[in-house]
Amino acid sequence: MTRNELPRWRAIARQSMTRVSIVTISFNQAEFLERTIESVLAQDYPEIEYIVVDPGSTDGSREIIDRYRSRISKVILRPDRGAADGLNRGFAEATGEILGFLNSDDLLLPGAASQAAKFLDKHPDVGVVSGHSRLIGPDDRVLRNLYSDRMSVNRYVYGAVVLIQPSTFFRRKTFDQAGGFRPESKACWDGELFLEMARAGARFAIVDQFWSAYRLHEQSVTGSKSSAALIDQTEARIFLRVKGRKPRGYDTVLTYGYRLIRHVLNPRDTWERIRRGPVFGRTLDR
Repeated sequence: MTRNELPRWRAIARQSMTRVSIVTISFNQAEFLERTIESVLAQDYPEIEYIVVDPGSTDGSREIIDRYRSRISKVILRPDRGAADGLNRGFAEATGEILGFLNSDDLLLPGAASQAAKFLDKHPDVGVVSGHSRLIGPDDRVLRNLYSDRMSVNRYVYGAVVLIQPSTFFRRKTFDQAGGFRPESKACWDGELFLEMARAGARFAIVDQFWSAYRLHEQSVTGSKSSAALIDQTEARIFLRVKGRKPRGYDTVLTYGYRLIRHVLNPRDTWERIRRGPVFGRTLDR
């Protein structure tokens, strides 16, 4: 192959690759946004479509987006009804067969998109694939490792399944079959999406690789009363939709039982929790 033929060969190779569309929802997190954008642009997978949605940041985030605009596939700067609605708008513009989404304070680790695309291309029966993640602080220091659980609708309803959101990729048809994100969801919209994918019959898989860094900082801590109330409301709504009833007294016992089972089924995550502490409710100096 001559030097003149090389660009043509690369173009043909790219045409045969499955496109991966990644959406970032950005809102007033300028402190971390640039690192998030760079982590996507630095991926070694050539067929990435990157979409950034910002409904109205006022902290300098839009200036950061403008600096990278020539390298971002699409930028959506319109008001929305919250993160779930903004993500739906981003995915409505996506053209990839494989989708993923990255919050504006998290990072994709090198090779994540290529590894996810390779796995899904090799396993056409799988609709959703998750890797693992590094829990990091504001300064990118690693606090502990996070390991995705295997999906189970029943265990999810009882709070015993966690898929690491920035390390999860899924097919376009799986997203559409689940109906996308629920715009009314103001908390746990990612987990609710994965649950609806499972209820729609999608097959889930886990790859034993670290694909993202999930950032913990003061604004992300969900221990506030308002956040806790939103999570409780969302979980109650999900329980009613899946079970067709409100929780009863014995469901508390089942919750503890299923969460114990989770610790047994995911021993590495359990060990990380014992050794390095939980995700939420921790101080950032740990």
